[in-house]
Amino acid sequence: MKARSLVRWLSMIGVAALLAVRAASAADVQVMISSGFHGVYSELAPAFERASGHHLVTIRGPSMGDSPEAIPARLARGEAADVVILDGGAADDLAKRGLVRADSKVELARSQVGMVVRNGAEKPDIGSVEAFRSTLLAAKSIAYSDSGSGTYLSTTLFPKLGVAEQIAGKSRKVRGPPSGEPVAAVVARGEAEIGFQQVSELIHIPGIAFVGTIPAEVQPAIFFAGALTKAVRQPEGASALIRFLASPEAAPVISKAGLVPLSGR
Repeated sequence: MKARSLVRWLSMIGVAALLAVRAASAADVQVMISSGFHGVYSELAPAFERASGHHLVTIRGPSMGDSPEAIPARLARGEAADVVILDGGAADDLAKRGLVRADSKVELARSQVGMVVRNGAEKPDIGSVEAFRSTLLAAKSIAYSDSGSGTYLSTTLFPKLGVAEQIAGKSRKVRGPPSGEPVAAVVARGEAEIGFQQVSELIHIPGIAFVGTIPAEVQPAIFFAGALTKAVRQPEGASALIRFLASPEAAPVISKAGLVPLSGR
């Protein structure tokens, strides 16, 4: 759905009811968001700002990992944020650490892990778990992210498939935005034969061919979620943003980004 259509929809159902506040109480809402949902957010944010009167101040960072730019690291050192949009499991961990309000968490979309190769390269078979395992062993080099999907692959799936030791020497963890780059960019330059990341972070990068999602039997349960931080200064605006992103009308944008909408489930 285009931003103009979203604004029209908001007007029809009553902006006051949905967003709770109007321009009279407009505020700067501080948002920390991971790359996997950023494509959706960047398309919908202008419509939210026009309809609500709020101004979104955005900082990007991984949902997890050892990067100083990771959202947990930013919150732990006291960086300001009203709302976080990230991997739902990471949101749960932040709630346990007292950095996020557990009761404010709202799941926005399901995310799947996919694989890419360089444009023009043969697409390996990953249609079954055994074929996927064989592809991992046969690959000359492998890249995966330093955030949620890469953590799952390196610490859970590769050991489960019994290939962790065999592929360790040819695997590379890629630091993501804002200071890093998507895994697909590494593959596009030919620095890795195959690359894995959440589909929404793979499919819009030039120079790669999308092979597909990894088999359903080994897909992790990854959901992007929004939640208020414990230090939230603009709870009304932050809550309004989460409701906006979770609305059924946001579903077409979510689907276009390579994610699975949850509205209406």
